[in-house]
Order: sequence, then structure tokens, then C-alpha cells
Amino acid sequence: MGILTAVLLGESVQRSLDLIDYLSANRAVAEVILVDCRNGDILNETISTGKLRQLSLESFMGAGINRLLDEVKTDYLLIILPGQQVVFGQRALERFLSVAQETGAALVYSDFRDSLDGNQTDHPLIDYQPGSIRDGFDFGSVMMLSMWSVEQAKRLFGPADERIRWGGLYDLRLKLSEFAKILRIPEPLYTRTPNDVRATGERQFDYVDPRQRDYQVEMEEVATRHLQRIGAYLPPIFHSRPGVEQSFPARASVVIPVRNRERTIKDAALSALSQRAPFDFNVIVVDNHSTDSTTEILSSLASEDRRLIHLIPDRNDLGIGGCWNLAVYSSHCGEYAIQLDSDDLYFDTTVLERVVATLEEGRYAMVIGSYKIVSFDLQEIPPGLIDHKEWTRDNGRNNALRINGLGAPRAFYVPVLREWGLPNVSYGEDYSVALRISRYYEIGRIYEPIYYARRWEGNSDAALPISTSNRYDAYKDYLRSVEIAARKRMRYGMESRVNR
Repeated sequence: MGILTAVLLGESVQRSLDLIDYLSANRAVAEVILVDCRNGDILNETISTGKLRQLSLESFMGAGINRLLDEVKTDYLLIILPGQQVVFGQRALERFLSVAQETGAALVYSDFRDSLDGNQTDHPLIDYQPGSIRDGFDFGSVMMLSMWSVEQAKRLFGPADERIRWGGLYDLRLKLSEFAKILRIPEPLYTRTPNDVRATGERQFDYVDPRQRDYQVEMEEVATRHLQRIGAYLPPIFHSRPGVEQSFPARASVVIPVRNRERTIKDAALSALSQRAPFDFNVIVVDNHSTDSTTEILSSLASEDRRLIHLIPDRNDLGIGGCWNLAVYSSHCGEYAIQLDSDDLYFDTTVLERVVATLEEGRYAMVIGSYKIVSFDLQEIPPGLIDHKEWTRDNGRNNALRINGLGAPRAFYVPVLREWGLPNVSYGEDYSVALRISRYYEIGRIYEPIYYARRWEGNSDAALPISTSNRYDAYKDYLRSVEIAARKRMRYGMESRVNR
């Protein structure tokens, strides 16, 4: 008698014949369930194994997940996600089972290999952390669940909310993570043929595509309930922004870190210098030891306009965050610091005035605008406007822990920013400080486009190798892990004071 139920979500029999045969022949597999298959006639004619049955349901709905889990009578559940063709490696199921049994993990997943155009390449994943709460966390195409842990989750938290339309599996794994281990096996246990072969630069905006608005709202609700259960949820109660206790040479500074952007830096700098505002401002460009003609371009611009401050670090170990620190802690920095990347542009000449007005009217510690994704020649490209309208005053600071970015341009009240600075890294540095600011202060939003984000082959995130993409994702999960821990401590301290 097998101890494993294998479930294929949303796949047709024709696409899955070899996989069904493999699973049915394995002694550990008691049953193979084909979910939401509309080809019953093909099922009856093609498959001869008695282990296979069909289950019609919408697999990711709350009601569907509840029904699926009720159908499983074995100790473990193997879920094969839709959209990829999967071929298991040598003794792969046995390896999944042994790791799950020996560790007591609630959920086990593994690395795999990609097969594309006849070539196979390793596709490592990353380890799960407390901060890995984004709904887009990559588990690959296969995961194994301990049904004992699933039953514990149901006992502790109840079944999935039957109103859930997409997030049933997301809700389940967050609940499992609250009391048990989610474990990665760093071994390629299967090969898959990927359907989504877009570069990272094309995929990174999927989560803010306005066509997915209802999906995002639901995922936010699922994540918020998780944060409430673990004690990391923050209500919309904010600290007041501290007053100014130091003098500043200008009301605002545009900060542009740059390295080797000879094709775009002049456009960016002139976009900042062309701003029209009823206050003094400057443009601080931190030139991080460029080896192309960037330095010469900036030197020429600085000689023509004294508002452009051209800084070259003494150090050679600065990332983007370190360049920001150099600008923000310098004697040139204004009371407000507004971001402009070296290959991007402001929407028009009123952006600086509008951002500063928003910072002052709301007494915000930080304001984040909206932007349009455009080509190098400023032609709008999908998904177009990125406005992060999922942000709300009541829950934005909590939902920020689920999503991978908060938008642009970002603007800071410098006395608050100087309390912590930015981590000296070149990815996630802005996300890190935004999470920390949102822990205490309200963040203001501008939902109309005020910024052009140019996508071109020179972007640092245009087509990342898997190793770099994994490193970036793991770092942001780490930032979320730290922030969740800090918010738990913050809530505990607040509650202790109230109880006294």
C-alpha cells in the first residue's frame, strides 16, 4: 500500500501520459489524481492503471483546496503544478519521501533541471525563510506536503476560506510555515520543460499588471491574515515626523548614483536640472568610478551648472546604497532627497515641486510616485503605468512585506533617512529602507505618472542569470525576515506597555 497521493493540477491526460505511467508504477504511490481534467473519454480509453482517477474542481479556489485535501487518505501529498512538462529523475520520489520523513518538514521542494531546445541546465532554487511570504515564491513545479501537518494547520487555523478564488495553496503554505518547516532539497530531482522563457526584466512587473488587480487584492488579504496570526501585523497608527534640527543648503536634492552610463546620464541629469520649483534644489550625482565617458560628461555639465554636484567616492567598495549614503550624509544634501536612476527621466518639469509639496502637506517621512515603463525612445511598453494602487493607508505597510517593490520615484525626508541610511548593496537597498520607514512612519503616494522607467539592454536587471536572480530574491526575503522579526518585537513592546 503506497503512502503517497500524487496530484496533477490542471493538466490534460495527453500531456501527462508518461508522467502518469511513471507515478502509477511507483510502489510508494497509492493514487494519482488528475484535477480539473475535461477529457474523461480520453482518460477511460488511454489509461489502464487502477491508480488513476479524475477530480473536477477549480484547484486553487478555497473550496477546491479543501475538497482536494479531504480526498487524500495517504501520509503525503505530491503536488505537480500546471504549466510545465515534468520528468522525474532517478529515485526522485524516494528522495522526496525520505527527506520529508527524516526531517518532519511540512512542505518539501527541490531544485530541478530546465530542458530547452534539447539542452539541460541546472535550475537551483532558494531556501525558504520567514520573510519568504510573497505569493510568487518559486517552489518549482513539484512540492510534497505532509498530510499530518496539513491536518494540524486545519485544526489550528481552520480550512481555507471558501471565498478564495486563487490563493488556496498560498494560504495553506503560509499556515504550514507558522508552525513547521518548509524545506528545500538542494538537488535536481526532476527535469522540466519551461513554458515561460521570458527574461527576468520582462517578468519582474507581472505582479503589478493592472489586469491582475483582483488577484493582488486577494493575495494581500491572505498575507495580511498570516501577519496577524504571527504577530507582525501593524495597525495604521504612525509616528509623527520629527522636526528639523539641522540646517540644509537646499530644500531638495535629486540623487543619481551612476556607473558607466554614458548613453543615458546626460539625459537623466538634464531631466533633473530642468525642474521648475519655487525653492532651491541641487542634483547630486555620485559617479562610482565610471570607466567609460560618464565622468567626462558629468564634469562638463557641472562646469555649466553649479547646481550639479559631481561626487566621486574615495572608496572603491560602494554599491548603489553606499552611493546614496555618500550623497545623503554629505554637506550638499537638501532637506528632501528624491531618487532618479541614471537611465530614467522625470515625466515633466513639475515633478520635484509636486513631490516636495506632497512630502510637506502630509508631513510624510517618504513619498513614492508612479511611473511608466517605456523603451529607450520613450515609447510605452507593457504593462505601462505602474501605480501600485494596491497600496492603502490602512494596510500598505503590511502588504509591502508581500510584494517585491514599492514603486518610483522614491523621495525621503532626510532627517529620518539619516537615522538609518541604506545598506551598501546594489539591489534591494531602497526596499530595505522603505520597509523600515513604513514600520514607524506613514508613506505618501502619488498615483499619477511622474517618472519614465526606461527598459533597454543596458538595464542591470534586463536578463539576469539564475544565480543572480536567486541571490536578489534571497536577499529581499532576508530583508522581509528581519522586518517581520522587528515588527514582532515592536508589537510585543507595545502590548507590554499597554498591559502594564
